[in-house]
Amino acid sequence: MTFSDEYLKESIKILSLINQDDIEQVAIKLAKVRDRGGRLFILGVGGSAGTASHAVNDFRKICCFETYTPTDNVSELTARVNDDGWDTSYSAWLEGSKLNVNDGVLVLSVGGGSQAKNVSMNLVKSLELAKTMQATIVGVIGKDGGYTKQVANACVIIPPVFSDRITPHTEGLASVILHLLVSHPALKVTATKWESTK
Repeated sequence: MTFSDEYLKESIKILSLINQDDIEQVAIKLAKVRDRGGRLFILGVGGSAGTASHAVNDFRKICCFETYTPTDNVSELTARVNDDGWDTSYSAWLEGSKLNVNDGVLVLSVGGGSQAKNVSMNLVKSLELAKTMQATIVGVIGKDGGYTKQVANACVIIPPVFSDRITPHTEGLASVILHLLVSHPALKVTATKWESTK
């Protein structure tokens, strides 16, 4: 068996184990945020920050959903990190964005953040703020979901079936889930270009 064959078979196995009801719940929660005029703030670190940027484009263009991520403004992000530290960089950005009860926060993360392990504290502090503001919290997360799973209104877990490749499978399949969401009838408004081109 080649590595390509092994990796793709692993991906298929993980996809077959994802709880589809959780995906539907995330779609419904996000649609409710959009339909009441709320905004969506997508938070990710590392590879998930890149995925967050991609998702902002798709939610805005395909779903007509006002969506933002802090990592799209490098000047503001680095100023906040430099002046106030990494842990509050995202939560301070959310405060500056006037996060409120009508809004939603979508977390993309391999572990979901952990206060006990002092990992991804910028996500933890952002979620604490979102809870205080009673914003809708959803996530697409790996491992056991961490703090995101604990506080989310709906959360998709990418099962950590293959311990040697938790990160690549979580980050790769999170993108699959995000494309499912922006294609979901509850969210999709605008046709995508290539499907409408004859």
